[in-house]
Amino acid sequence: MNQQKLPNATTVLILGIVSVVTCCCYGIVGIVTGGIGLYLANKDKRLYLANPELYSDYSNLKTGRILCIIGIVLSILYLIYVIVLISTVGVDALGDPELMQERIREALGQ
Repeated sequence: MNQQKLPNATTVLILGIVSVVTCCCYGIVGIVTGGIGLYLANKDKRLYLANPELYSDYSNLKTGRILCIIGIVLSILYLIYVIVLISTVGVDALGDPELMQERIREALGQ
């Protein structure tokens, strides 16, 4: 029987890699690309489970799905970090290192 590739397996793998790499872009890019990748991965997983003998690259799909999950988790953690940082030191201190150090000292009580 002639096996074919899953339609979105390579796309999911690329989106997973992009999600992990861009998790430090304020978390937003990683969440979006990881979410799209997870949606496509679940779509292809249902397709594969319906007829597993027709498709050959399920391992790429699994790898991409895992990368999407890791990228989403890292992006959410980084987004939480950015929100906490902005709430403690303020937006104006992000551009001024001396002001940021002063605000961090104030927050730590030193």
